[in-house]
Amino acid sequence: MTTPIGGSALPVVLAITGASGGPYAVRLLDALIAAGRPVWLMVSSHGWRLLHTECELDTMEALRARIGAERWDEHVTVYDTSDRGARPASGSARWAGMIVCPCSMGTLSAIAAGSSRSLVERAGDVALKERRPLVLVPRETPLSAIHLENMLRLTRAGAVVLPAMPGFYHRPRAIGDLVDFVVARVLDHVGVEHRLGHRWGDSPADEA
Repeated sequence: MTTPIGGSALPVVLAITGASGGPYAVRLLDALIAAGRPVWLMVSSHGWRLLHTECELDTMEALRARIGAERWDEHVTVYDTSDRGARPASGSARWAGMIVCPCSMGTLSAIAAGSSRSLVERAGDVALKERRPLVLVPRETPLSAIHLENMLRLTRAGAVVLPAMPGFYHRPRAIGDLVDFVVARVLDHVGVEHRLGHRWGDSPADEA
């Protein structure tokens, strides 16, 4: 886990963009809060369309209500994606790493190109230049050569490309089990402790 400032863990930047996978984003936000991590949250306009379509969430207040107002107020700071002067846009601001979940191919392409047209893209650029964890969770199929080339470019630059590809060896019984599988892998890559799902080789006693 990233070393804290003044005894509290550093914030994790979470961006929600317009690829399918809204339930992953909501569960990830909930899990970060459950782990006691501050979250700097940003949702793109297409991210809101996604949350409306897949999770029936239309506004930040609706998302706050889903998470729980008290937990939200304690842990979540919201940033406008158009504000490229916000704290996540600066390398001098201390934060632990960034997750884009779900990550649209447009966002992935823009970060790969370093275009920094929005706060999401700029924060991704900062994560790369500052050598901080950057986890991108695309959900697209099939993948074109352009998609694959952008993913390779980002991987070479230091990002982790973690497609939303749940496994089945844990014998999922519900959609929530598949969601937790992906969210658990994301949390692992930003150093956040969790108890989501069954790790390969663990016995039931290990999870207790």
